[in-house]
Amino acid sequence: MSDSTDPVGQLARALRQASAVIGEVRPDQAGLPTPCRSWDVTDLISHLLDDIKQFTLRAAGGIPDRNTAAERVTDHWQRAFDAGAEDLLAAWRRAGDLTGVLDVPGMGELPARFPVDQQAAEFAVHAWDLATATGRSTDLDEQVGRAALAWAQGALRPQFRGEESEGHAFGPELPIAPDAPTYDRLAAFFGRHRAADT
Repeated sequence: MSDSTDPVGQLARALRQASAVIGEVRPDQAGLPTPCRSWDVTDLISHLLDDIKQFTLRAAGGIPDRNTAAERVTDHWQRAFDAGAEDLLAAWRRAGDLTGVLDVPGMGELPARFPVDQQAAEFAVHAWDLATATGRSTDLDEQVGRAALAWAQGALRPQFRGEESEGHAFGPELPIAPDAPTYDRLAAFFGRHRAADT
């Protein structure tokens, strides 16, 4: 099974990509604004580290806690991310068969791989956020980007969008040329502005 058809393999690619982007962040960039809500670079990386913990809990059959703010982590980001990524992938491999369906409250019946694809999309768009914020290339893993965009187009419904002040994580979809780079289209679909444009 290739990474394109294996959801855990696809997640592994997204995690490797996010790790590489995190590893390029310089200490003096910690306070830079990002395209992601009102977070600076440190907030965004701290969110990614919290994502890994929550997603690992989800993979093990638990219920993530989204009511507690993420711990603000100020150093050793890549090391912590890589350790968490290893635990997350191991948890999904232990989860077993992802070829069936599951019932998700409020969304109905979905493929069993849905939460894995959701997590890969989360890491893909946040890799773009972080690369954009720190002036790095956003010419990222094309396969991961295409899969993330396809997932988002099928899952990110209008009722999930709105203003941050109203508690929404995703803004309205932004207009963008259909032939724009994959990650720019992904970011626009998630309602992202480049930090300099906000």
